[in-house]
Amino acid sequence: QVQLVESGGGLVQAGGSLRLSCATSGRIFSNYTMGWFRQAPGKSQEFVAAVPLNSGNTYYADSVKGRFIISRDNAKNTVNLQMNSLKPEDTAVYYCAARPGTVGLTRPDEYRYWGQGTRVTVSS
Repeated sequence: QVQLVESGGGLVQAGGSLRLSCATSGRIFSNYTMGWFRQAPGKSQEFVAAVPLNSGNTYYADSVKGRFIISRDNAKNTVNLQMNSLKPEDTAVYYCAARPGTVGLTRPDEYRYWGQGTRVTVSS
């Protein structure tokens, strides 16, 4: 079983930064992909970023490319999302997710494990 716990959300002004962390525990194997998704009020879940654990590649939604950075800290068993130049439209609940493999890594239905989410609010 895999457990994911997000932290780091909060209220920030537009243009500011936040760093989200996802603490992982349980049986996460090297072939897993870790992803971040978000869901704004009244909207469907949206892919934000992903990193396959067996490669150095990272993937981003166009809406966050150049502003967000996904990274992993193997020593601490965490996956982080550094969010810079935040905009009001980034306001959402952010979820960490994990899954075996990489096919369709932007699709939330491909992910097997999910955290409880952390709320990010960006004020204008």
